[in-house]
Amino acid sequence: MGTSEILDGRDRGEVTLILGGARSGKSRLGETIVGRDHSPAIYIATYAAKAEVHDDEMDLRIAAHRARRGANWRTEEVPRELPRALDDLLPRGEPILVDCLTLWLTNILLAERAVEAEIEALAATLSRSRSTLALVANETGLGLVPDNPLARRFRDLAGLMNQQIAAAADNVLFVAAGLPLVMKGRNPAAQNR
Repeated sequence: MGTSEILDGRDRGEVTLILGGARSGKSRLGETIVGRDHSPAIYIATYAAKAEVHDDEMDLRIAAHRARRGANWRTEEVPRELPRALDDLLPRGEPILVDCLTLWLTNILLAERAVEAEIEALAATLSRSRSTLALVANETGLGLVPDNPLARRFRDLAGLMNQQIAAAADNVLFVAAGLPLVMKGRNPAAQNR
């Protein structure tokens, strides 16, 4: 049986995009969706703790996230090669949380890579998922227009990325104050309540 036959419906995993502002509860919701049955899960961190975390406050945040997830989670640090990592991991069928797409976008933008092509590759990868997959991203378009060209480009690319990933996702949730609003599909975490 070919890959297209395997992924044409029943064997395809559910993809959920979780959007919201900083500290809104996005990561916790993603952890609930992906880790709901307490089986092994993969946390794809788009930071590289060994090389790219430069302050104590960020170290504490990372440690708190790891402690909250528990021992059944395996962390994969993927600061830039996200489509390739997902292509390797998604066929295994393990649930995956990507946290966060906005930091991944920052990493590829600052590495001066072809950002639009990277976003398209990521969106295409989602259609091949056999796993429960949750992706966390910040909604950056709700504030003021940034005052410099790089920040405006980042905001525009973040909006483009969120639109393309939302189009490819089965579910899109917006989180504010820890409360999810279903924008597309359903809230996979709701069955736990």
